[in-house]
Amino acid sequence: MTTLDDLTTGGDVRPITRWGTPVMHAKTRPVTEFDDDLHTLLRDMFATMRAAQGVGLAATQVGVDLAVFVYDCTDADDQRHVGVVCNPEVTLPTGRDRVLESVDEGCLSLPGAFQALARPDTATCVGQDFNGDPVEIHGTGYFARCLQHETDHLNGMVFGDRLSARARKNLYRRHEEVADRYLEDWPVSAKQDGNP
Repeated sequence: MTTLDDLTTGGDVRPITRWGTPVMHAKTRPVTEFDDDLHTLLRDMFATMRAAQGVGLAATQVGVDLAVFVYDCTDADDQRHVGVVCNPEVTLPTGRDRVLESVDEGCLSLPGAFQALARPDTATCVGQDFNGDPVEIHGTGYFARCLQHETDHLNGMVFGDRLSARARKNLYRRHEEVADRYLEDWPVSAKQDGNP
């Protein structure tokens, strides 16, 4: 039986797929086979996320249209959460339980750019783990944002889609200012040093 520890080491770093690539803007296929091929993909996703210094990575971000993401993220209490969710569905609070938190958000598929986005500060994500067993995860703070962001990816949405036209324009401008630091195969090739 494969364990999470088996998946968080030994993978190969893959290039991160950028916004504008068709796979980033289409709904993904459900995971139906929890086999060695999936586990190889997950190892590579963990390795790629670490190399890019990210906290979450969806399969679409390595060019694969499968409904799965990995995460290594802290919550509102600075507790670290590491795991995998296949076929995720996120539930957000409603009514007076819904508290929006507006903080800068970024995306490894549009590297180097951040823009404030209001999202609920708690989220519940249900799905399956890497062996196909049911999982239910409750996230707070930044981890809640991560669960929402990665599930959006698997539904063909990038966080820029949630921004106003003006905020989205600012986000793209910030990305263009630093885009030359991120080679086409980043993070296989390291981020390039910028000018002082």
